[in-house]
Amino acid sequence: METLNAQKPTKNNNVAMKITGAEAIIHCLLAEGVDLIYGYPGGAIMPVYDELYKFQDKLTHILTRHEQGATHAAQGYARVSGRVGVAMATSGPGATNLVTGLADAQIDSTPMVCITGQVPRHLLGSDAFQETDIVGISTPVTKWNYQITKASEIPEIIAKAFYIAKSGRPGPVLVDITKNAQFDELDFTYEKCTKVRSYNPVPKPDMESIKAAAELINNAKKPYIVWGQGVILGKAEKELKALIEKAGIPAAWTIMGESAIPTSHPLNVGMVGMHGNYGPNVLTNECDLLLAIGMRFDDRVTGSLDTYAKQANVVHFEIDPAEINKNVKADIAVLGNAKDTLAALLPFVKENSHDAWHKEFDKKYEEEFKTVIENDIHPTKPRLTMGEVVEEINIAAKNKAVIVTDVGQHQMIACRYAKFEQSKSNITSGGLGTMGFALPAAIGAKQGAPEREVVAIIGDGGYQMTIQELGVIFQHQIPVKIVVLNNDHLGMVRQWQELFFDKRYASTVMVNPDFVKIAEGYHIEAKSVSKREDLKSAVEEMISSNKPYFLEVKVEKEDNVFPMIPSGASVSDIRLK
Repeated sequence: METLNAQKPTKNNNVAMKITGAEAIIHCLLAEGVDLIYGYPGGAIMPVYDELYKFQDKLTHILTRHEQGATHAAQGYARVSGRVGVAMATSGPGATNLVTGLADAQIDSTPMVCITGQVPRHLLGSDAFQETDIVGISTPVTKWNYQITKASEIPEIIAKAFYIAKSGRPGPVLVDITKNAQFDELDFTYEKCTKVRSYNPVPKPDMESIKAAAELINNAKKPYIVWGQGVILGKAEKELKALIEKAGIPAAWTIMGESAIPTSHPLNVGMVGMHGNYGPNVLTNECDLLLAIGMRFDDRVTGSLDTYAKQANVVHFEIDPAEINKNVKADIAVLGNAKDTLAALLPFVKENSHDAWHKEFDKKYEEEFKTVIENDIHPTKPRLTMGEVVEEINIAAKNKAVIVTDVGQHQMIACRYAKFEQSKSNITSGGLGTMGFALPAAIGAKQGAPEREVVAIIGDGGYQMTIQELGVIFQHQIPVKIVVLNNDHLGMVRQWQELFFDKRYASTVMVNPDFVKIAEGYHIEAKSVSKREDLKSAVEEMISSNKPYFLEVKVEKEDNVFPMIPSGASVSDIRLK
């Protein structure tokens, strides 16, 4: 439902033309710079698809095999390109199939505009064929949504949708358009939206808060930074790096913030969270100043809030005021885009180094390396490990690939061991944890950055949730590299059953098909590896290919991901084994 009222921007010199609502939608998309849409046609959206047919030279439509695939592909595209992803579907089941992707984009702050068809206005509320109240259904999982019932509304609402989706803290927007509005005519002109009444997407930075934060930084003995995706969304990578280096502050990342700073940077100390690195988690409860930059203190990061960083002053740099004091109380809140607030902070920060404090992270890393990392990436056990597969991908791709992961053990292993030199390189489903995300998201990521190598790392469970999107890869010859780490289990659930449910393995064993034959059925080059001596050459062959490639790696069936913070435990209670 509409809750925001657009203010009319400055008039342009567009000359009004008499066109249908369906054609107006296409012109709106072109005016917003859209050249790629993911979707699935059906009765209620057919007028728009008819117009798409006429604009094939300007607007590429990718027919996904399921509407959920369209949303995840749009997410992957948006996350890598920095542009708004666009997905389209018909009414009823087509629209409801978008909901998981909308929820995923909402919690992970991904800019996306979804357009759905709807039954004609006079049939609304009559339980007509394929009618659902998608505006009501999607309200909790969208940044904004609106139902258009008259053709004349289309230009203003589409403009507003794109502005809201990409401004401030980004998110998904849904526009539902009745069929009569698509057929009816209007006098079309288009003006991009630049302001919405009552909506302040980027709070103005407060210099007093920034100066107070600088004073805490300058006086701290054990300062510590945890950054999240807000750094990437705000294009604040350079400013974050400058702060870290000037003040000599150890810095860790959430999985959504990974790749903002090169993995190899000496002050990049690793990942926080349930399966994060040992030092970054334990030392959260030993720092005297915690700088949280563009992150929202998710429960997977904090563990028990009763013990999280209680000894530290907390400074929260955040664009969304709703996140301030929601989970962790901030001593100082610095509102605004991270690029602006960090740039304003830097002149007030003194050059410093904290060598003794940084060595504490080094010591914890050495302990973790001996107990966990060495066994993960250089194992002596007979069966292959997920960690050594990720390491071979790093080597073959020279740390330059975009890594797209699904959800589960392989996701945590990939986040822990993938190495990055460039921002926007780690694409995953963070907040919602959506199995089935990776394959369609990798399609979007490759189309969003065609010059980059894109490798999807997927578990055998999640892969089968959206396996039909292999059809898109085949039809459009999208050179995505697909790696399925097959342990014949729902691995993460099995790990929890082992550790917390007395090894009662209920419904976690997978009886899998022949994945290679399935890939070959889509005319995708495919290979399966189960021996260590074959792994390196197989990964090299995959990376060197300029075509789509599927690689199944059969890994240890009952490996666990460590370190691990048990659900609800303190970050100090992290287990190394």
